[in-house]
Amino acid sequence: MGVVNKIKEFLGLGGDAAYYEEEVIDERTEYEEEEESYVKPRKNRQGNNVVSLHAVKEQAPRVMLVEPKSYEEVQEIADHLCSRRGVVINLQRVPAEQAKRIIDFLSGTVYAINGTIQRIGHKTFLCLPEYMEVQGNITEMMFDDRG
Repeated sequence: MGVVNKIKEFLGLGGDAAYYEEEVIDERTEYEEEEESYVKPRKNRQGNNVVSLHAVKEQAPRVMLVEPKSYEEVQEIADHLCSRRGVVINLQRVPAEQAKRIIDFLSGTVYAINGTIQRIGHKTFLCLPEYMEVQGNITEMMFDDRG
């Protein structure tokens, strides 16, 4: 059987196959690579938009200014907080009892999302989600005993 194996090896039909590694050289220029990284949005087969990662921008943090007129609007304020938006709430148009209920509800919401709530004026509060911070203080003597 030695002769048969030698003939197979000679013809390349048997024996140990030799493996060769080839180095692949990318002949694209730097300009072509940059051009490919800024691909314009296009539609895929299902009709959904496909957007380049370079085209996606992170939304800037927002602070919403809210003046509720009743307790029923507190859910909308909580939704802003859960959507990672800060909220400044002016409670001057709300009766005192409803204002207390709104602050109680928002205190629970802020606690649940690891945020903060801070009084910044007469019947005015600032609620922030976890990743937002406040710098500085407003002195207590600016506040009346009205609220």
